[in-house]
Amino acid sequence: MVNPVEMDQGDQAEGPLFSPSLQAIPMPGIRRMINTAAGMDDVIHLSIGQPDFPTPPHIVDAHIDALRDGLTGYTMDAGLPELLSELARYYSKRYDRELTEDNFLITTGATEAMYLALTATAAPGRQFIVTDPTFLLYAPLIRMNGGEVKLIPTRPEHGHQIDPQEVIDAIGMRTFAIVLNSPSNPSGAVYPRETIEAIVQEAAYRGVYVFADEVYDHILLEEGMEFPSVINCTSDLDHVMSISSFSKTFSMAGFRIGWMISSQGAIKKLRRYHMFTTTVASTPAQWAGVAALQGDMACVDEMNAEYRRRRDRVVELVSETPHLTGYVPQGAFYIFPSLPPRTDATDLSLRMLAETGVCVIPGDAFGDTCGNAIRISFSNSMENIEAAFARMQPWLAQQKF
Repeated sequence: MVNPVEMDQGDQAEGPLFSPSLQAIPMPGIRRMINTAAGMDDVIHLSIGQPDFPTPPHIVDAHIDALRDGLTGYTMDAGLPELLSELARYYSKRYDRELTEDNFLITTGATEAMYLALTATAAPGRQFIVTDPTFLLYAPLIRMNGGEVKLIPTRPEHGHQIDPQEVIDAIGMRTFAIVLNSPSNPSGAVYPRETIEAIVQEAAYRGVYVFADEVYDHILLEEGMEFPSVINCTSDLDHVMSISSFSKTFSMAGFRIGWMISSQGAIKKLRRYHMFTTTVASTPAQWAGVAALQGDMACVDEMNAEYRRRRDRVVELVSETPHLTGYVPQGAFYIFPSLPPRTDATDLSLRMLAETGVCVIPGDAFGDTCGNAIRISFSNSMENIEAAFARMQPWLAQQKF
């Protein structure tokens, strides 16, 4: 089980004010490490989960123009019509299937989209299959709404790929949905088309939903690689939902514009729920999203080329680092190497931060079965990556396991 939220004496005194369901929300391991590092000097971050590139100028200009033109009021509840139209055009072409504006809901980042999807569906008696490791958001949202989480471990020796048969075998009478994350945070695994198709098709046959966090869908690190979304691996949208955003693709994390793609019926219901959460996403930021989709995608290709260069070097550095065992991630900007079995990666990460100034994220932030792993982000300059490993390698060589 995920550890309950850590509370100090003040939290306990205020406890009766809050719903007991908040106990399902853990203290995020990512935030713990970054907060610790914030009080230190000369820290090199291999911990950050956002692009380190500037937002492309044409997107910034569109955001500024919207502000100057007074486009600062509320949009329609589903989102800015112009952005809905561009998303429908773009994804219809990308996934070679007809999508309309009614298949989309614009949200305040992909986080709100996943929040809507899981909290609108999780309930007592409903079981959700979640891979382990995976992004820390899903399991707490399911549990705080009374749902049950069934974990399917992935294995570092297989590059943290999921075995579709293992997922299918885990489907039972109480299984309501499967949550997928590809490209994966923290592992960088990209699930191949045959894996996605096998899971989606079996889920549809069994009446099980598939919620797919596809926020890294454009950060693919193999030349010529195509992204297999749940949207183009199914014959209909009744049992699938894809979630993405501009944050990673266009280095727009602070703009907070995400979306979900699903059947018109599901989107209609979630639009109403969305109105009672954030109401609408930022209007100027949605205009920036229009510019992103209408503009030249060369900026995305350039960022991916640099991520690929860094990935290749990080794989080499990990292989040269004592006590770390890696693999080749295919997407996103993470690698999730293993330390020796039974290593407490949290303790090691905190000591390494204190003694070397290198900040990584321990594996238990992402699941129950990976306490001996660390997440390394290569969303940092090559110079900083080289400097970080120059500190890490001799330090790890001195550790006793």
